[in-house]
Amino acid sequence: MNEEEIDEFVKKLIPQLALKEKVYLMSGHQFYKTLLKDRKIGVRPYSAGGVKRFGIPPFMFTDGPRGVIIPGSTCFPVSMARAATWDIQLEEEVGEAIGKEARAHGANLYGGVCINLLRNPAWGRAQETYGEDPCLLGEMGAALVRGVQKHNVMATIKHFVANSIEFSRFKVNVLMDERTLREVYLPHFKRCIDEGCATVMSAYNKLRGEYCGHNAYLLRKILKNDWNFQGFVHSDWMHGVYNTVKGINGGLDVEMPRAKYYGRRLIKAIKNGLISSELIDDSVVRIIHTTLKFTTKQDSQMYHSDLIGCEQHIQLARKVAEKSMVLLKNENNILPFDINKIKKLAIIGKLADLKNTGDHGSSYVRQRNIVTPLQGIKNHIGDAFDTIYNDSSNRKNALKLAKDVDAAIIVVGYTYKDEGEYIKQYPRKVGDRLDINLKSKEIQLIKAISQVNPNFVVVLVGGSAILMKEWKDEVPAILMGWYSGMEGGNALADILFGKINPSGKLPFTVPKDASHLPYFNAHIDEIEYGYYHGYTKFEKENLEPDFSFGFGLSYTQYEYKNLHIETINEEIIANVEVTNKGKRAGEEIVQLYVGFENSHIDRPIKLLKGFKRVSLEPNETKKVQIELNKKDLAWYNPESKSWEIEKIKYSIYIGPSSKFEDLLKTEILIN
Repeated sequence: MNEEEIDEFVKKLIPQLALKEKVYLMSGHQFYKTLLKDRKIGVRPYSAGGVKRFGIPPFMFTDGPRGVIIPGSTCFPVSMARAATWDIQLEEEVGEAIGKEARAHGANLYGGVCINLLRNPAWGRAQETYGEDPCLLGEMGAALVRGVQKHNVMATIKHFVANSIEFSRFKVNVLMDERTLREVYLPHFKRCIDEGCATVMSAYNKLRGEYCGHNAYLLRKILKNDWNFQGFVHSDWMHGVYNTVKGINGGLDVEMPRAKYYGRRLIKAIKNGLISSELIDDSVVRIIHTTLKFTTKQDSQMYHSDLIGCEQHIQLARKVAEKSMVLLKNENNILPFDINKIKKLAIIGKLADLKNTGDHGSSYVRQRNIVTPLQGIKNHIGDAFDTIYNDSSNRKNALKLAKDVDAAIIVVGYTYKDEGEYIKQYPRKVGDRLDINLKSKEIQLIKAISQVNPNFVVVLVGGSAILMKEWKDEVPAILMGWYSGMEGGNALADILFGKINPSGKLPFTVPKDASHLPYFNAHIDEIEYGYYHGYTKFEKENLEPDFSFGFGLSYTQYEYKNLHIETINEEIIANVEVTNKGKRAGEEIVQLYVGFENSHIDRPIKLLKGFKRVSLEPNETKKVQIELNKKDLAWYNPESKSWEIEKIKYSIYIGPSSKFEDLLKTEILIN
């Protein structure tokens, strides 16, 4: 059915639906029955909506930002790792693979597009999102939406909005002014809505005193009216609704995963005149129209079970992992290791031989075939030389081993026991990180090994920034390896031994000190989110980070020159020449920032407004073009309640990271 046919069908259908059928459409069904049968969440899709009498199919929900959480699915690197690729096309390919596997599992609604902004790296679910910048978040989220929805799977963006504390997420009241809301916490959601995202999941937390699932300003005023969102809004699970009337009046269309407030209580509230029939019909129209739009569209292929965890998707997971890893330090070019110059290699740390793909909450992909760092290195080198593993439980033995080998690798960081989703009903109370340093034993061992072996690489595992000031200057090489999915070990070996030239860039700022970050309290009832965070805060307050937003090294060197800007009507077109000056082919991520130094109001020093990945052979030069619109320069005026473009000179910066010394600069005048 096309849009017009669906509209006509729904228009005729609404008067024929009984009240019970309308209410049935507005919630999930048989959650506890399914849970008792499966004994764990995520074994199969969960049903919601649907009207059998008129052939309206239910929407079948599954979750998981790093792949479909149903057992056997491909486990991709976490979203934060994929953000480090800055590769929009690659993220769309990941979305397509997820869409195909969701369909093969019987799902048609995918709740895994997490685009909450990373305000502080202590947030337990940081790994599920794309970093600290609204532009990067929006483009990567939109790419995932496009990919998933190509296969007639409804995508959900979440959690709307300002969800970035885990332990307090069910109660915390987030305060922020209107500019902060509109300019910092909403643009990436708007970008995904403009891309055609089918559904939105409300957040657990409160915004300005009202739960997000009850928040009419968010759901009705901004989302449905200002943005003209035509899809439906469903709650987060278990604790997303607290009041029937407030939920409906607030704009929440569907209660998930069961009818606690939207079942009998909703029918009673309607009959008692507490809720208007117009609001119910609006929700029902949205639900039916969106469901039919995706379930009646012709499929491009058959979705058989052999798509689930197939070899093509596994190789895609490996490619993503390879492009995601960020080389942070490489003194004396000790990387890549020369396989012909090593006779003995030490691999140290319990995480080196652990199947460690990240959180075990709602994003947990149940996949057995996970390649650990140790296995990946062994797969790569074969019998070329000896590899000796030590889990570091005995510090003395680990240090002796590191001293007696040609090169040493230590794998340190976190697991699902250290950071992840906080679920009240789960016995393990994981959630936010209370310390963003490595564990003290790991730090001591890193320092000790650095004194006995100059060919020493630290591989970090985690979902967001890890403080390194205490030991960074003592080690020659650091690689951010992330929770890198089922093929992460193979990808790591490809990087360490030079099969792949690292190209990842940080999607967040790594501070020297946690005190430089926005205030964070994991157990708090109310907090105010300010206008500045991440690199905007560091630049405004003249703070020097350990590693800047957008930073990442390569095994080659790139040169930027001949920055040229032209404006054509409403478009601003930036061109720059990028040359690979080294001896290895590589991929560079070209970043465009707009500077607001001449603004008459309080604004960031600069903001990311565009980026592009480019591949270059040795000595090759390419002209890279990045376009933006004049509206991308606008700020939100809370007095006029509108977006306004200042008539001033704007700086245009282009380069390999957000560091000013890395950037070419020119100016444009907007009249």
